[in-house]
Amino acid sequence: MRPMLTASSRTGRTRTDPTRIASGVCHGTLGELYQGPLRPGADPDIALVSFPVDRHAWVYYTHGTAAPKSASPLGEKAATAARLFLDHFGLTLPPGRWSTHSDLDVGVGMASSTADIVATLRCLFRVFSLPYDFDVVIGILSAIERADSVFLDEFALYLSGRHRVLRRLGTGVGFHTAFIAEPGTVDTAAVTPLLLRHYRRYATEYERCLADLLKGFASGDPAAVARAATFSGVLSQEALPKRTFEAVLAHREEFGADGLFVAHTGSLVGYLFTQRPAPALKGELSAFFRSFGRQCSFAQGGFA
Repeated sequence: MRPMLTASSRTGRTRTDPTRIASGVCHGTLGELYQGPLRPGADPDIALVSFPVDRHAWVYYTHGTAAPKSASPLGEKAATAARLFLDHFGLTLPPGRWSTHSDLDVGVGMASSTADIVATLRCLFRVFSLPYDFDVVIGILSAIERADSVFLDEFALYLSGRHRVLRRLGTGVGFHTAFIAEPGTVDTAAVTPLLLRHYRRYATEYERCLADLLKGFASGDPAAVARAATFSGVLSQEALPKRTFEAVLAHREEFGADGLFVAHTGSLVGYLFTQRPAPALKGELSAFFRSFGRQCSFAQGGFA
């Protein structure tokens, strides 16, 4: 089936009919505001409060002449998600082609692979005009990887290994951020035993950190959330240290930041601001992070 073409009344040019293009979009993360044990115990579950960011993965399916299978731009995990979706519903893709775009960096803690999977599934629901099924998305994710909660459009306390949403935390908290990605990547599976030992050792501190974070969300107090996120980052530094973390922490008050955040098993580290930094402050932050040989980025985090 060829893409439908329509003529522009002004120019007489033709264009692809946008109704023949199905899309799926999913935001990424700037690491986590909390990563640690859900509760003290000998075998703790790893709980997350992911930090959503206003950066996204997009997946498109354009109806028409199918592209060669070898030319599919879907990554391995997204392609697996598409296959599992089709198998679940007993469907076959109509003729057409995939295309993708992402402004999420890979391997730094922005949940790029999970966002790709979710965007692919959202696109497929649109291709087949099916109602979005949260349980199907969770089931497919659980068959592929440990995941962040990017399939939710709100904060949540989430068990990443069990793919279980424990508590929805709403959309009432948001931050302006300034951050960098340090060089290198972290193999999450390889460091999990180290993290679990660390969680057992600091169980009391993590319990207090999570309680403070949840209180901050419950009261809609972003400054309290930022303080708890900073504490989570400090605890993480004991297990998976970041080279720039101590300097970033030491200059927090100088820059007037409300807190810090990190990608606990990634390479992101940055500041949380409850108010938008002025242009002059952005210049100072850029120069500070440049002193580490890294380019500073600014992005909106959260939902408020």
